Amino acid sequence: MSVALTRMDGMSNVVASLQELGDAMVQLARESLAGGSVRAASDAEVLDLLAAAARISRAAEAFAVEATVEASERSSSPAPWERMTTRLGCRSVSELVQRSTRVSRRAAADMITAAGAVGQPVAPTTGALLPAEFPGVRAALMAGDIGIDGVVAIAVPLRASRAGRAAILAADEELAAAARGEGADAAPAAPADELRAMATAWAMYLDPDGVEPREAHALRKRGLTLGVCREGVVPVRGNLLPEVAGQLERLFDSILNPKAQGPDAAPRFVDDSASGGGEPVPAEADHRTRVQKQHDALATVLTVAAASGSLPQLGGAAPTLVLSVRAADLRSGSGFAHIDGSDEPVSLASAHHVACSGAVQKVALDDGGRIVALGSLERVFTHHQRRAIGLRDGHCVIPGCQVRAAWCEIHHVEEHAHGGPTHTDNGVLLCWFHHRTLDSSGWRIRMNHGVPEVRGPYWWDAGMRWRPVTKSPTRIREQFARRN
Repeated sequence: MSVALTRMDGMSNVVASLQELGDAMVQLARESLAGGSVRAASDAEVLDLLAAAARISRAAEAFAVEATVEASERSSSPAPWERMTTRLGCRSVSELVQRSTRVSRRAAADMITAAGAVGQPVAPTTGALLPAEFPGVRAALMAGDIGIDGVVAIAVPLRASRAGRAAILAADEELAAAARGEGADAAPAAPADELRAMATAWAMYLDPDGVEPREAHALRKRGLTLGVCREGVVPVRGNLLPEVAGQLERLFDSILNPKAQGPDAAPRFVDDSASGGGEPVPAEADHRTRVQKQHDALATVLTVAAASGSLPQLGGAAPTLVLSVRAADLRSGSGFAHIDGSDEPVSLASAHHVACSGAVQKVALDDGGRIVALGSLERVFTHHQRRAIGLRDGHCVIPGCQVRAAWCEIHHVEEHAHGGPTHTDNGVLLCWFHHRTLDSSGWRIRMNHGVPEVRGPYWWDAGMRWRPVTKSPTRIREQFARRN
């Protein structure tokens, strides 16, 4: 590639040179990346390609940030008609940046933050350029050692610090050196996430008041609000303290078990009665997004906490979710259920889910609404039964799901309403998600002499065979013993 850069005597020449360089880059990409040429590259060549492309990207971001600095300066006039944004028909600098660069709103916000951190303001009296808020970071940006994400990672924590100007400049120099790979620990150039962690540590260290004012402010801002149910979902808003959020993240990790996902997870085995031995079971294709998985994990946490017996009682009993449904609707499968304390009706799938894993109390009303009969609680597995089922099944019995027994619910394979007993031969472990979607997901479960068998949907097993399945380490070891 040959690029003839013109002498940069004016900004028009700079723009022309950048456009020429951009055209050359596009042409190079078309010629070099066609036909999957990168796939034939060695590991070293792939890394070199990543590093070279990132260096060009960081250099380009330096120009973008400087242009954003000027756009912000020209849009700061008190008179709206004098602003650059007004002249170009934009509501804000953010819209101007988005339209000119075609980046997202978040990326435009980062670009504006970076511009404020490294831009050189103009003295209103003399017109001279003043030093940037973070001169060391500015120099690193102009040298291509750091990008917009790195500038933001450093600027945001340091701006929140109450330290004096001299201390902030010292941290600026140290962090710029870390971005260049010239830090005190002689570590390679730090990526943006490491720079953010380092800048946060600097900010806390330099803060003369310590962490107490920050914690007092956080305590005032903490809160959690449940919104009004609309279209079947309830919005949640609020702020969590770091330790509360950290505990919730650990619970999510425990339930979702990310280390067990993917092709490197240990194979699960089934007893294939046709072959007489164990064979790997393909992992389930879980199409849930991360946020959907976290919702289901939170539902699991709430269910386990309510059943733990450790929470304060309400009305002389443990906190209990109460759903009401007409017996005729439950039998016919049509109609709605209602949650105690909410005007929003829920599907019968919710009622089936709660009824399967919880207690059912039959209340008979006459035509006038008077209670004429009150039945006893039914269909609750005891703690002894739950431990035995957990020992047998190990995890949620759906192949590919790694939710442990402690987080699972007990599912009546044959519904209690149809005569199914509350017995270990009729109960299996299912996580909240698979229990909630069992009727619509294509998975089927049956018991064969007290052993759970699973038949998956067509995409999982084209033969649609019933397979005895286990995730209990003891039973898996027994299978190996029989095979050997």
